[in-house]
Amino acid sequence: MKITQVRNATLIVEYAGIKFLVDPYLAKKEAYPGFPGTFNDKLRNPRVDLKTPMETILDVNAVIVTHTHNGNPHGDHWDKAAAELVPKHLPIFAQNEADAERIKAQGFKNVNVLSSNTLFRGVTLSWTAGRHGSEEAEKIGFSDLGDVCGVIFRKNGEKTLYLTGDTRWNSFVAHSLNKYKPDIIVMNAGFAIVPGIGGIIMGCEDVCEVAHAAPDAKLIASHLEAVNHATVTRTELRKYAEIVEISDRLHIPEDGETFYV
Repeated sequence: MKITQVRNATLIVEYAGIKFLVDPYLAKKEAYPGFPGTFNDKLRNPRVDLKTPMETILDVNAVIVTHTHNGNPHGDHWDKAAAELVPKHLPIFAQNEADAERIKAQGFKNVNVLSSNTLFRGVTLSWTAGRHGSEEAEKIGFSDLGDVCGVIFRKNGEKTLYLTGDTRWNSFVAHSLNKYKPDIIVMNAGFAIVPGIGGIIMGCEDVCEVAHAAPDAKLIASHLEAVNHATVTRTELRKYAEIVEISDRLHIPEDGETFYV
């Protein structure tokens, strides 16, 4: 298995010989305003340039979009640039019918909804639940962030990969860990913040919870240092991992880095 950390939550996952582009966020640096109402929303997004060549990013067999931010063209998992640059013929896998319809409306011809057992060229893709924020935020009725999902990759003879997606540590993640027992776990770990709501993706403590719940898995941290509301840096996460003694299992790749797992 080979994974390229492109930028933010954008990954190229080469699994069983199939290349998947995950959550393409392809605009040039500072092309968009910051996400309104979030931490540091005066800063423009994306915060950094792409380091992976565009021809490499687009040389894939399929695309997975974990969520679309309810059609916001500045969403950091599927943006206006991705809709323009991704070839229209590529198979795209979306989390639900609403996201699939939004992507179809942008001219894409082969858009599919992930299920618990979606088969693509011998690889089984499984939708997993997540919560874009804390349980406390959900209890007070904060729902502007919309639905999100994670994805499990499986094939006989291959390691099981779990992309958690934009979620905090919660019962959904624990259930996926117990059900699928992944060998590799990629977490969106930049702890993006909405004031008054708190963290809407994993941060240091969430990563630690995953590590303790899956003591034999290799861990990878993604979605760092690329959007205005991200608050956990790679340096901070590395220091925390040393303190809680998980640094030997946690890989924190730089943008543009390709590695084998």
